[in-house]
Amino acid sequence: MHSNIKQLHDDLKAGSFRALARGVTIVENELEGYEYLLEHLRKNNHTPVIGITGPPGAGKSTLVNALLSHWLTENKKIAVIAVDPSSPFNYGALLGDRIRMSEFYTNPNIYIRSLASRGALGGLSSKIIEITDLVKDAPFDMVIVETVGVGQSEVEIAGLADCTVVVLVPEAGDEVQAIKAGIMEVADIFVVNKADRENADAFYNNLRIMAHEKAGYGIETPVVKTVASDKTGVAALAGKIDEYLANHHQLPEKRLQLLTEKCWQIIQSQRMKSVSHTRLKSELAEALLQDDFNLYTFTKAFTGKVFPGGN
Repeated sequence: MHSNIKQLHDDLKAGSFRALARGVTIVENELEGYEYLLEHLRKNNHTPVIGITGPPGAGKSTLVNALLSHWLTENKKIAVIAVDPSSPFNYGALLGDRIRMSEFYTNPNIYIRSLASRGALGGLSSKIIEITDLVKDAPFDMVIVETVGVGQSEVEIAGLADCTVVVLVPEAGDEVQAIKAGIMEVADIFVVNKADRENADAFYNNLRIMAHEKAGYGIETPVVKTVASDKTGVAALAGKIDEYLANHHQLPEKRLQLLTEKCWQIIQSQRMKSVSHTRLKSELAEALLQDDFNLYTFTKAFTGKVFPGGN
């Protein structure tokens, strides 16, 4: 196994899409060899991650499609990780939105992978950090992560991405207060997509005012108008992304928070490997016979036996 996984990783780093696809599957499903792949990642602080998020129907996939077309003219090699809502039947990814990117599936400079969120609380896949790190180990100029845009996914993507692009549409005008409370905190760039629609200018101006008020004396969050379906404004957006990446190099606090939480989860997972489910069931069955049984004192006592001296 070890030599096969090592060869797979070598092929992945050399740019094999087939090896990368296999590697992502191994990591996503924790198949044999996934720990080797993660533990042998190169430290890579150079491949930027662009987060594209926003509410359903904002045209995120169409915008990603237009950005890919633009960046291909600059001979860039790009990976797209698209996180979809899970099918309630088989936990697969619902691939409808990806059909819009079908023209790129055979392009040697574009790698596209759909992941199911699998019920992850924030809307991102539970393995999104590991998979993004693995994809960054391959020779790409940038990695785009497109999220389903529900719940906490905007906050999570802000911790994962080097530049977070929040895509909105003019109809979102009624959600200005919600935007103020949440998305405004995570957006590095705002996009008003479908800007040819009615009320687009008014919504754009409101966003500009909000961005100005939020900035105070700091740097104002850019607001860009696009019509992704005909690529209007896409070059300007790409320019704003490049500009942001060129001027921001320090580890943001939100990245540190996300990685701290991920590290905590990994530590918990590693510790729980020593917990026997069979032993737990057996001891619980015996404890339930006692008249003074209490689930919480039982759990505390069991934890003390599994992790002596620990908390």
